[in-house]
Amino acid sequence: MATTSVAGDASRAMTREEKKVIFASSLGTVFEWYDFYLYGSLGLFIGQAFFNEYPETTRNIFVLLAFAAGFLVRPFGALVFGRIGDLVGRKYTFLVTILIMGTSTFLVGFLPGSATLGIAAPIILIVLRMLQGLALGGEYGGAATYVAEHAPNNRRGYYTSWIQTTATLGLFLSLIVILIVQNLLGKEAFAAWGWRVPFVLSFVLLGISVWIRLSLSESPAFKKMKEEGKGSKAPLTEAFGQWKNARIALLALFGLTAGQAVVWYSGQFYALFFLQNVLKVDGQSVNIMIAIALLLGTGFFVFFGWLSDKIGRKPIIMAGLALAILTYFPLFQALTKAANPALAQAEATVRATVTAAPGDCNFQFNPVGNAKFTSSCDIATSFLSKSSVPYDVVNGPAGQPATIKLGDTVIPSYDAVAAGADATAKNAVLTHDLNLALQKAGFPLVRAAAKVPEVKLDGFVKANPELNLDAAAIRAGEKAVTPVANLVKDKLLTAEQAAGATEMAVYTIANGGAFSVVADPKAVNWPMTIAILFVLVLYVTMVYGPIAAILVEMFPTRIRYTGMSLPYHIGNGWFGGLVPAIVFAMSAAKGDIYYGLWYPIVIAAMTLIIGLIFVRETKGQDLNDIK
Repeated sequence: MATTSVAGDASRAMTREEKKVIFASSLGTVFEWYDFYLYGSLGLFIGQAFFNEYPETTRNIFVLLAFAAGFLVRPFGALVFGRIGDLVGRKYTFLVTILIMGTSTFLVGFLPGSATLGIAAPIILIVLRMLQGLALGGEYGGAATYVAEHAPNNRRGYYTSWIQTTATLGLFLSLIVILIVQNLLGKEAFAAWGWRVPFVLSFVLLGISVWIRLSLSESPAFKKMKEEGKGSKAPLTEAFGQWKNARIALLALFGLTAGQAVVWYSGQFYALFFLQNVLKVDGQSVNIMIAIALLLGTGFFVFFGWLSDKIGRKPIIMAGLALAILTYFPLFQALTKAANPALAQAEATVRATVTAAPGDCNFQFNPVGNAKFTSSCDIATSFLSKSSVPYDVVNGPAGQPATIKLGDTVIPSYDAVAAGADATAKNAVLTHDLNLALQKAGFPLVRAAAKVPEVKLDGFVKANPELNLDAAAIRAGEKAVTPVANLVKDKLLTAEQAAGATEMAVYTIANGGAFSVVADPKAVNWPMTIAILFVLVLYVTMVYGPIAAILVEMFPTRIRYTGMSLPYHIGNGWFGGLVPAIVFAMSAAKGDIYYGLWYPIVIAAMTLIIGLIFVRETKGQDLNDIK
C-alpha cells in the first residue's frame, strides 16, 4: 500500500488500494449510521412500545429526547475513542466502535416494551442508545481521519466526501429495509412487532462490516508519525489543554460544526418528523418521500467535496448556511401546502384564541416527565398543539377557567385539580366539542369507528347528538358479545361497570370514535413534496460534504483523531441532535408549527458569522506540515 500523500499526486487516478480504503471505511460507516438511524425512522413505534403510558405530545417529546440521548453522549465517545485512536491507531479503534454499535442495535430488537418490563424498559432503551452514541462518537473521527490520511493533498475533499455520504446512505438503507419489511408483513403486524426486524437484521450488517475492516492496514500518516517517534503521549491534554489547539477546536465547533449540524438534522430528520407528526402524512409515504429525496441528493456530497478541492471548503459551507437561514420558513410552509393542503388552508384561515387568567399558562416542555400541567390554559393549549392548530393566548379575568374561541364558537376549558373525579368526563366533553368545532372550521379531521359496550350506549348517544343516533335501532342491529375481562383490559369498561357480568354486547358506531388530523393521501402533492425535501437535502450536502476535509486539515497528526472528533460530535450531538425535540417543543409552546425553526436558523447564523470572520481556508494543506 502507498504510504505517502503528496500534493503532486493531485492529477493521478485513484489507486486500487485507495479505492479499497474509501470503500471499506465508507461501507462500515454506512452500516453504523443505519444502526443509529433506525431509532429515528421508527420513533413512532418505539414511542408506542416504550412510552405509551404518556399523552401523545409528551410521548413525542420523550421519543425525540431518547433519540437525542444517543447524540448527547457522542462527545464523550469522541474523547474516549479519539484518545485511543491517537495512541493505538485508527484501524483498531474504529473496529471496536462498530462492534459496540452493532451489538447495541441488535439488542433493541429483542428488548420487551414497558407493558412487560415497566419503567425498566425505557431505561434499558436509553442505556442502549447511549452505547450507540458512544460508539458513533469514536467512529466518525476514525473513518474520516483514516481516509484523509490516505488522500493526496489536493484531492482530500473529494476522497473524504465519500465518508460524508455514509450518514445519508445509512438513513436511506434504514428506510429501504423498513419499507421492505412493512410490505412483507403488512402494516398491522409491522406496528405490533415487525418494527423490531430491522434492528435484528443489523447483526448481519455487523458481521460484514467487521470482516471488511479486519482487512485494512493502519493509515500511512499515523505509521510515519509512530516511526519518527512524534506521537502524543497525552492527546486530550495536548488537544484541549493547550490554547493554540483548544482555540482551533472552539473555532471548529462554533464556526463550522454547530451550524452544519442544525442544517443537517433539520433537512433530514426534522423534515421526516414534521411530515409524519405535524402534517400527519402516513409513515410509509413519508419514508418513501425521504428515501427518494436522499437518493436524488446523495451524489451532491461527492460533488461539493470535489468542488471544495477547486474553490475551497469554506465558501461552500458558508453558502449552505446562508441559504438555510434565508429559506427555511418558506420551505417548510411550502411543505405544508404540498403534503397537507387542507391543513395549510385551515392554518391560513383559522386561528384559535385562548383567553386565560394571568399566570394560568405554563411552558410545557417536560423532558423528565414528572411535571403535571393541569391548569385550564395548559389543557387547552396542549390540545391545540397536538392538533397543529395555531392559537394566541390573551389575558382574561382572574380566577376564571380558560376558554377557547374558534370562529363564533366558544368552548370552556377546565382545571383538572378543581374538577377532581369529574376530570375525565370534563376532558371527554372538551375533546369532543373542540374536535367538532375544528372539523366545522375546516381542519382535516377524520373520525374512527367507536366500540361502545351496552352499559355505555345510552350515554354515548346522548353525548354525540351530532351523529343523530337511535339507541333502539343500534340495539336491533349487529353486535358482538365480548367477555367483560377483555373490555376492561382494552379500557372500554371500568371494573365497576363490568361488575356482575361475564359477557356484554358491544356495538360498532361508524364515525363515532376518536378524531385525528390526517393528510388526505389523494391530496398529497408528491412531486412538490419530494422537490422541497430535495432542496433541504441539497443544503445538507453543501454544509456536510466538505466538513471532514476542513476538520482534518485543522489539526496535527498526533492529535487529529481526538482534536477533530470532539468539536464534530459536540456540534452534531448537542446542537444537531436536539433539533427535533427543541423545534417541536418551541412550536408547541408558541402555538405555531413553524416557530421552532428559529432554533436552527439562529445557530446557523451564529456559525455563519464566526466562520466568515475567524475560520481560515485549509484547501491543499499538507497534513504532515501541521504543527
